Amino acid sequence: MTHVLELQGITKRFPGVIANDQVSIALREGKILALLGENGAGKTTLMNILYGLYKPDEGQILVRGKAVDIQDPNDAIKNGIGMVHQHFMLVPVMTVTENVMLGVEPTKNGVFLDQAKVARRIREISDQYGLEVDPFAYIKDLPVGIQQRVEIIKVLYRQADILILDEPTAVLTPQEVDGLFKILQTLIEKGKSIIFITHKLKEVMHAADDITVIRLGKVVGSIDPKDATPEKLATMMVGRDVNLVVDKKPAQPKEAALVVDDLFVRDENENPAVRGVSFEVRKGEVLGVAGVQGNGQTELVYALTGLLPVEEGKIQLLGQPIHNANPRTILERGVSHVPEDRQRHGLILSFPIHDNLMLCTYYKSPFARGVVLQEKAIFSNAEELVEQYDVRTPNIYVNVGTLSGGNQQKVIIARELSRPTELLIAAQPTRGLDVGSIEYIHKQIIKKRDDGAGVMVVSSELDEILALSDRIAVMYKGRIMEILDAKKASKEYLGLLMAGIHPSETSNPQQEINL
Repeated sequence: MTHVLELQGITKRFPGVIANDQVSIALREGKILALLGENGAGKTTLMNILYGLYKPDEGQILVRGKAVDIQDPNDAIKNGIGMVHQHFMLVPVMTVTENVMLGVEPTKNGVFLDQAKVARRIREISDQYGLEVDPFAYIKDLPVGIQQRVEIIKVLYRQADILILDEPTAVLTPQEVDGLFKILQTLIEKGKSIIFITHKLKEVMHAADDITVIRLGKVVGSIDPKDATPEKLATMMVGRDVNLVVDKKPAQPKEAALVVDDLFVRDENENPAVRGVSFEVRKGEVLGVAGVQGNGQTELVYALTGLLPVEEGKIQLLGQPIHNANPRTILERGVSHVPEDRQRHGLILSFPIHDNLMLCTYYKSPFARGVVLQEKAIFSNAEELVEQYDVRTPNIYVNVGTLSGGNQQKVIIARELSRPTELLIAAQPTRGLDVGSIEYIHKQIIKKRDDGAGVMVVSSELDEILALSDRIAVMYKGRIMEILDAKKASKEYLGLLMAGIHPSETSNPQQEINL
């Protein structure tokens, strides 16, 4: 089978780091190549070179056997290459049609924008590839999974035959992941070729035709998915054996750290999101909150951390009310928060890493003396945390926005887990992280639990919920369906609850839900 795309000897250097070191990969026509590697391994840099966002220092790119010079994304598009970025490049206040036509606006009579023509083409692409997107919907009103479909439509509208998907499942629910895989299969059947960048081992084995692993900027090997195991792939990625199972002792729960009583919260558009929720998180335990994204988990976390007002109900931390307190007050009472939207609520992208690592306590000793910041303490703290949490960066002085999504997440995790904590609220804590980092973060979360903190983990990854939790609460349409002992939970049982079905209400409680 011919190679539709080859990268030969690609090298890319940045100050203090070699991001890609003589990397060579090949994509077979009509196949899915999974590019697997840790955060900071060089995967995204390599794809940014292919898409014309960076220029390589060495090496060449061949499309259908012919060497091409890709200076910018327009050159990539002319060569049939399209890229769906991990952080979507969409304008929220515009419609699907307006987003798709940006940069390639057709006109009627040479004057007026022809949105109707673009909308017709979007419907044609949607029907052809099973994407099911409304051309006139506003991006801000669409779930993340549908926004991703819009990104795919954008590259197909520009007639791409080679699609690069950078961490395409990082922000998707299990159901949306299933939908994406069906779309990828349809794309392949229609003659497209796909590079699938990820760190998720099960997805690679499920979706890929070929697997290439990159570690520290170099290709360490390629493997047929039929010959791969999660353990073998993890070892190739990390360079050591990785424990894929969370090792934890039974919980020793004590008094309640957090008590939530009959809580009602509206979302940012004033729609009811949390409806009469009551639960507690005890010191020395992990309460996992499961559910398909969009069922009130986000608004619940926002209310607990002061980012959304409470309409009705009470929140108590260590016996003291905190409902409608501001975020700083809640933080100072011992709450650590890992937000699900790292770029919106977790980081200041234009600030250097060292500042982001002390954002929560910048006004306190040892980071400040009065109004004067203490640079020595700030830099020392950053160096220690970057090493401890394996943040892949040239140095602590670069802007955090230049890091990969996974390394941005590590900065937040390092800041929040390194502080004294009575209650840790972690929303999607390992989203975008590789297996080695996930192993480390899970250990740190369990350590917080064992040190006596209450821990609440909100995750759309059922494997993560089952691995970390001592008790599990399942949310559906803003309500808690059930709170159950994690040892008695199964994916099938949780899946029914996540779909709004209580197992006692169905004639077949063992019915399987495709997760």
